Amino acid sequence: MNFATQNLENDHVYILRLIDVMESMTTHPAPEIVDLEEAVELVKCYADGLHHAKEETLLFPLMAEHGFSSNQGPVAMMLHEHTIGRAFVKGISDNIELLKDGDLSAFNLVCTNIRGYGELLQNHIYKENNMLFRMADGALTESDQQSLFQQFEQLENKGGPNSTKGDFIARIARLEQIYHNTNQ
Repeated sequence: MNFATQNLENDHVYILRLIDVMESMTTHPAPEIVDLEEAVELVKCYADGLHHAKEETLLFPLMAEHGFSSNQGPVAMMLHEHTIGRAFVKGISDNIELLKDGDLSAFNLVCTNIRGYGELLQNHIYKENNMLFRMADGALTESDQQSLFQQFEQLENKGGPNSTKGDFIARIARLEQIYHNTNQ
């Protein structure tokens, strides 16, 4: 059973929901700055801090033990895209700060970075779900998958208030209630 890769694919469902909310914020007549900040925090803590951490510190090194290079090929590409995603998130954060300081033109740059991040992550997730994780499924043993899954669960459940996987999902749902279907 592909417990570990399925866990990562389940994360992708919520990350895509978060991206959808963020993109809705770009067309909302007046998104709250605190909600934009919440979305960025969720990206940093959940998409990057938890999900990408599971990949970068656990899955990818194990894949390297099974012959996948982190310097070239699919794992290297995913690592590179994680770096590009972090640059978009920095652009969002930096421009939110400018917006908070009264620079209303910064909202356009917030939106540009959100859209860039969204497009990147949608393509990235497609490649992981349909190619990289299938390669991992073929290379990893059932024991590898079970061990990874247990390590993933430990990461998901550690942390302080508002920092477990369940907390992140609830926070995404709250933002969905505010911004879902606002542009219809």
